[in-house]
Amino acid sequence: MNRESPLLEVDLSVDYPNKPGALRRVRFEIQPGEILGLVGESGSGKSTIALAILKLLEFKRGMATGNLCFRDRELMTTSESEMRKLRGRDIALVLQSPLDSLNPALRIGSQLAECWRAHERGTRSESAAAVERALTLVRLPADEEFRRRYPSQVSVGQAQRVLIAMAIMHSPALLIADEPTSALDVITQAEILRLITDLNQRLGTAVLYISHDLLSVASICHRIAILQHGEIVECGNKQRVLTQSVHPYTRQLLACVPGLATTAAAEDGPFAVPSGRFASGDARPITPPYV
Repeated sequence: MNRESPLLEVDLSVDYPNKPGALRRVRFEIQPGEILGLVGESGSGKSTIALAILKLLEFKRGMATGNLCFRDRELMTTSESEMRKLRGRDIALVLQSPLDSLNPALRIGSQLAECWRAHERGTRSESAAAVERALTLVRLPADEEFRRRYPSQVSVGQAQRVLIAMAIMHSPALLIADEPTSALDVITQAEILRLITDLNQRLGTAVLYISHDLLSVASICHRIAILQHGEIVECGNKQRVLTQSVHPYTRQLLACVPGLATTAAAEDGPFAVPSGRFASGDARPITPPYV
């Protein structure tokens, strides 16, 4: 079987007025249905990559050069009007601070309905059905009482699930999760990680999971890319990166999480490479159960 084209191919450099060389020839690809973990310390350029993929760097006065290919389409030459059609529908984003990302003056149901109407036309009942489905997928109550709450009336963990519900409303091909658990307690972090894994498997949505937390990356990702000072210094199958790393920076990161490499090497350890098409580095896409 021939290998299918990557969902996303990135080859980018980014400059800011006060920080030239923020990204230097950052190159990686994401296959359909894959979870790629992007790891790096604060200031290494992780969020810049997310903004560059969505072509939102201008709001930070950043300038990107290079190539950005999504579904065999070059996004670097795509107009802003066309990008608006892609954002939220084909490529979705989940940020780290849900209470800052949600509109405090709008009820949760209204925000979800607005998200649906941004890319769909339909009746009120169709909108309500889409909202109910999205809330159910992220394991939140879909009843009227919950939908009428304001963001301040739910927990931080529930607010993060609302953000994820908005992101998967249109079953995007790619979900960019930028530090989605950093504002959460340990138990809620684990729940969100399980949710992301479940959505990946059920919807077939590929995920770019961005984090400085190597432990969380190791728990859900198929491959790992290591970012240092605006450059990808190592990228590969999760188990290979964790147990046979070749770059000194990767080894420094692993040294900060004692026992992680040993656990990853264990055949039945909790961070063993997931069974399925990515277990041996196979990059062929799966057929999602439903979209």
